[in-house]
Amino acid sequence: MKNTYAIIMAGGSGTRFWPLSKQTKPKQFLDVLGTGQSLLQMTFDRFAAFIPHENIYIVSNDRYEQIIKEQLPMLKSDQVLLEPFQRNTAPCIAYACYKIASKDPEATVVVSPSDHAIFKEKEFYGAIDKAINHVKGQDKLITIGVTPNRPETGYGYIQYQDHNDSDVKKVKTFTEKPELDLARKFIESGDFVWNAGVFVWNVVAIQKAFSKFLPDVDEAFNQLRSSYYTSDEKERVNHAYSQCKNISIDYGIMEKAKNVYVVLGDFGWSDLGSWDSLYDVGTKDSDGNVIEGNALVFNSNNCLVKGPENKLIVVNGLDNCLIAFHEDALLVSRKGTEKQLRAIVNEVKLKKDQKFL
Repeated sequence: MKNTYAIIMAGGSGTRFWPLSKQTKPKQFLDVLGTGQSLLQMTFDRFAAFIPHENIYIVSNDRYEQIIKEQLPMLKSDQVLLEPFQRNTAPCIAYACYKIASKDPEATVVVSPSDHAIFKEKEFYGAIDKAINHVKGQDKLITIGVTPNRPETGYGYIQYQDHNDSDVKKVKTFTEKPELDLARKFIESGDFVWNAGVFVWNVVAIQKAFSKFLPDVDEAFNQLRSSYYTSDEKERVNHAYSQCKNISIDYGIMEKAKNVYVVLGDFGWSDLGSWDSLYDVGTKDSDGNVIEGNALVFNSNNCLVKGPENKLIVVNGLDNCLIAFHEDALLVSRKGTEKQLRAIVNEVKLKKDQKFL
């Protein structure tokens, strides 16, 4: 696997997990699942099981440099790629892929978010292995699709062409977070999977795609070829980011390219994008409640209660609610209202002290 690399994207702000996730330490750096490891550490270990440590790169905002080095002390500075500001996933992925390509033009790359949960790692490794073998020497871009088990409106969907019995299918369409009725139709059709946000390709193929669909991003990072792994890298990367627009890899390339394929998998995946998703994967009591922390719950059903051990939370007479207490902020909300949380956090920013964020 010496020519195989992993790129872990760890720059998100985790707004939908407020107040547990804050600007100073968003969710990817937190032990959200109670395993004793942060989501970033769990993701790193997942890839370190089959990719050499020195081939794993983290891309994040420069404000999180110290946290990353504390949580992953085995990484060299060249493996921690720091963005001056957020520009979504396309510039993030371009930076890492172009840097790796400058050292290893035969590299195969797996790109993954840092904050997803995988509960069946053996099956996950199998899907990644199929994708890696499929892209070697090929002009193909692969995304990993998860077999859906419910009409989820919080995930993106991939429709594939079912022309063969292979687990590698040609992608037909992408759809971002559909309404419930449409999500139900997707499930019923049988040719849609959830978009896990995990990608596999060789560096030649992805550079070709950037050149065709996002030429400004291609130019910005291609001209840094002689500066990667040098003392000039940071300054020149900062300039490159100032030239890039805010755009996702899905919208910028994957939805436009004709050489996109999906590897189907069923490996117990959750994007842990919100409190609702944490409830879904949590252990429920006989009343459907997920309780994490020092809490007493009475006459309540289907609630998520999360707080520290040194604070007592008492819940009475609530149904389908979220109660999350962290440090100096308490959130009480109906479940299923995660789309409103970003606006709520913005209101906190405008009307209350910055320390609460």
